[in-house]
Amino acid sequence: MATAEECRKALEGLTARISDMSSEDRAAFLTDRTLSCEIPDLGVTFVTRLGPDGSEPVREAGPGDAAAQVRFVADSDVVVSIGNDPGSFARAWLSGRLKIHANVFDLLKLRKLL
Repeated sequence: MATAEECRKALEGLTARISDMSSEDRAAFLTDRTLSCEIPDLGVTFVTRLGPDGSEPVREAGPGDAAAQVRFVADSDVVVSIGNDPGSFARAWLSGRLKIHANVFDLLKLRKLL
């Protein structure tokens, strides 16, 4: 089992990839969306906001935070694995180790980023 800090760093690595994209690519593929990643085995949820200008810092969700528009659920080891190899995102989802709650249009846009 990975730690909450390892998971936060893995998620920061993924959002950094998006921030490193050219502003034209971000504008083409990203709309302003809140994202959360619930990690049940640690009892923690991380949130961020992605948009054409990049991403906000990944932070732990607070009790008053509204539900994110795109929500991921995965155990800590899966989160770290995806952070180390973004190409494993689809494999984790297809195998049921990663659950995604989002509309189809958001999924199509996110797919192009990973």
